Amino acid sequence: MKRIDICGVPVSSTNLTNACQAVDSWIQQKKKSYVCVAPVSTVVDCQRDQDYRKVVLGADMVTPDGMPLVWLAKLSGDKFIQRTYGPDFMQAFCDYGRQKGRRHFLYGGEEKTCQQLINVLKQKFPDIEIVGYYSPPYRPAHFQEEQKVIDQINRSQADVLWVGLGSPKQDFWMVEHRDRLDVPVIVGVGAAFDFIAGIKPQAPKWMQKSGLEWFFRLCSEPKRLWKRYLIGNTLFICYLVKDFFRKRFFVKS
Repeated sequence: MKRIDICGVPVSSTNLTNACQAVDSWIQQKKKSYVCVAPVSTVVDCQRDQDYRKVVLGADMVTPDGMPLVWLAKLSGDKFIQRTYGPDFMQAFCDYGRQKGRRHFLYGGEEKTCQQLINVLKQKFPDIEIVGYYSPPYRPAHFQEEQKVIDQINRSQADVLWVGLGSPKQDFWMVEHRDRLDVPVIVGVGAAFDFIAGIKPQAPKWMQKSGLEWFFRLCSEPKRLWKRYLIGNTLFICYLVKDFFRKRFFVKS
């Protein structure tokens, strides 16, 4: 799969259909893979945390979760890429995978969120196979607790594990645990659990398409998200300018 370099982050040139096909092919091959869903904040965090950068660079697919990444890819000449938004991606594969009997496990979110999410997914996709879920505690888990959950996931024979812990936490979790998991594909989908379950409101489609979802979320959760969007978006612009001059004057063609 083609990648587009955005400030050193290799964003996959993909769309919902292509991403679903890629995940399904890894399941068929039993190829252990993990997918990072990348909004602007992921690109910013990769500039400031080299350990996180390595996690994202090692992903089998880095989907363009934010519209600015799609616009930048298109400016570079990529006509194929489309926004592959976490909640849309999760639901698209639930629909795609049910035709092939793919089995899903949910990891993350509160207990009530997981239960509501399962209800919503079963209403939308009546024959979907959800083989288990786990709502982790907010405190750090002991090794024995983690192993018990890993055993539960492995016994479920899930084909795909959806991790909803938020970035970068979910991305570190996927890399830390993937060798102990028998699940072919692990996908970190951020706040998708809350959005699909209806726990948190999603921005209107016109705001999503216009790249204004960040403003909607900031207004919805200002105390939690002001740093991510007000400071993070400013840093993103600075990193873009720096990356432009690096490529323009210091990288030979």
